[in-house]
Amino acid sequence: MLTNDNMHIGFDISQTGSGKAGCGFFAHAMIQAMLEIAPEHHYSLYPSFGDFYFDALMPIQNPYKKGHYGPRHLTRETASAFWTKQNVEDSLKKPNIVHANNFWCPMQLQSSRLIYTFYDMGFVVNPNWSTEANRLGCFNGVFRSSLAADWIVAISEASKAHYLNVFPHFPEDRIRVIYPCSRFANTQLEGKCPNALKSLSPGQFWLNVGTIEPRKNQRCLAQAYARYLTLGGKPMPLVFAGGEGWLMNDFKAYLQELGIDSQIIFTGYIADEELIWLYQNCYANLYCSLFEGFGLPILEGMQFGAPTLNSNSTSMPEIAGEATILLSPENVESWAQAMLKLAADPLERERLSTAAKEQAGKFIWKQSAKALLELYHEALAAPKREELVKKAHPLRAIEVM
Repeated sequence: MLTNDNMHIGFDISQTGSGKAGCGFFAHAMIQAMLEIAPEHHYSLYPSFGDFYFDALMPIQNPYKKGHYGPRHLTRETASAFWTKQNVEDSLKKPNIVHANNFWCPMQLQSSRLIYTFYDMGFVVNPNWSTEANRLGCFNGVFRSSLAADWIVAISEASKAHYLNVFPHFPEDRIRVIYPCSRFANTQLEGKCPNALKSLSPGQFWLNVGTIEPRKNQRCLAQAYARYLTLGGKPMPLVFAGGEGWLMNDFKAYLQELGIDSQIIFTGYIADEELIWLYQNCYANLYCSLFEGFGLPILEGMQFGAPTLNSNSTSMPEIAGEATILLSPENVESWAQAMLKLAADPLERERLSTAAKEQAGKFIWKQSAKALLELYHEALAAPKREELVKKAHPLRAIEVM
């Protein structure tokens, strides 16, 4: 086993493929930054991790030039058999650190320090925001982390508080907030207009970015947009940029019922260069999500100067600072009125754009990666959590383990 100064870091990259979303962007950007700033360590990158999430095309979909790949599996069954076996640490060559990033959590690590990234538990707050299979799989992983993880990395203070509220037995001094950042390192990049928007002029559309799903609250935004048009708002189309998620199969029919379907544009899942163009050229970025562990589209939009209206719930005010207009995610009228006001005030839009860029500049991947590496060192210098539990509560430790 390598020393604390020259660590063997096992890192879960299972969700960093071509269709990655928030969890995948976090893992992808974090490992890239660590490989750049701390190449002295030995990195084992795990294309599969656990028995919950599986992408047979990893790492083909997203190859890394540095680091070494851990075991690759061609089927979910072989991946599950590998990751759930008792001696998995031996097969992994006993890494100093094993960092889980896809909700699944191993329980059998004897010497490796287990670091677990916690994103959010929206599925606990409202079961209707997810499918039963996803809800059970995610909660199972998070619950196991509360028993087995040596340290938790929370992606916001709000996320940390929620974790400790649900799992008060987890030691607060072993949970660390490390912020995600934008995947876009260069704010001077020129975007590419999506084909669906070729007929639109820059600055003449409202934007919503994110998977179309109940938690992202696009129904409320659609109601607010319909109300905005009814009140005489400038008829700029509303663009939904994101893939179709679960439990929203009737969303387009809902837009027809509201009478706004002709004013709506769906881009589907888009390339990064297209997303950059949308952020650069929208009149404003509208993010009315009900619950977020972080809220990456808020930060990414601000990075490119998108004036932003976003929800005032969970982590989102923490990320937005004073650079956006904060609104209740369930108050349709307040969203409609805010859109009306902003559409009639170009100077306010310009002010928000300037403030957005300044706020976004506070989130830097290298700083987050440095904080994570410091956590790895701290974890190696301290006993595993299981050892502390055994010393403090020997009978309880036997029951838990």
